[in-house]
Amino acid sequence: MATRGKGTGLVGYNVQTAVDDQHHLIVVHEVTNVGHDRTALANMSKLAKDATDLSDPVVYADRGYYSAEQILGAEDAGAVPMVPKTRTSSARKEGRFDKRDFIYIAEDDEFECPAGERAIARFETVEHGLELTKYWSSKCPHCSIREKCTPAKYRRIARWKKEHILDEMERRLDAKPEASRIRRQTVEHPFGTIKSWMGATHFLTKTMKNVATEMSLHILAYNLKRLITIFGVTKLQDIVRA
Repeated sequence: MATRGKGTGLVGYNVQTAVDDQHHLIVVHEVTNVGHDRTALANMSKLAKDATDLSDPVVYADRGYYSAEQILGAEDAGAVPMVPKTRTSSARKEGRFDKRDFIYIAEDDEFECPAGERAIARFETVEHGLELTKYWSSKCPHCSIREKCTPAKYRRIARWKKEHILDEMERRLDAKPEASRIRRQTVEHPFGTIKSWMGATHFLTKTMKNVATEMSLHILAYNLKRLITIFGVTKLQDIVRA
């Protein structure tokens, strides 16, 4: 798997899990050799929905899972994604306005800029597989606060064709400030427990097939111990027999 160092890699595996927030049971998991989480949200959402048979499961994930296409895929799978947005722009750190300072006016398909002017739709394009519309205002070259906005002649703003999905998710997150805490105390619990069992050696096997089997055994043991803690041995035996 690729690491942060340029041209470097790590011999290892990435384990994706979906954990229920009531009992901390691992609902589904998958072992991959992809060194990031950006392409995992839609598939894990679908697997979790199929495993639980919930009509509209709420899926909490961290910023590493933020991807417009994956969020759309999770919604198409019938899930309700809750993923905080990754802030990649350096504009605000450099003392300039970033996209959050531009208000989208849906009925006009325009943006209102911090100077009170309208950035109108200019053309459509495709970038990284996403259909985007580009906006800017004709007043940019003569704007009195342009130095706080952009070093270029015009401040161009891009909007995805289905960005209303991301906007709605932002509203859900704003209405539920405890979302990040729920995610941390849910999914990190099983990982911490299993890693403590595995010790410093981590996986003992090699190749994807063998590691997937090893991880499945770890998760089986973890879930069984959780069920014993929740129900007790006698009641769990009765449930299994039934």
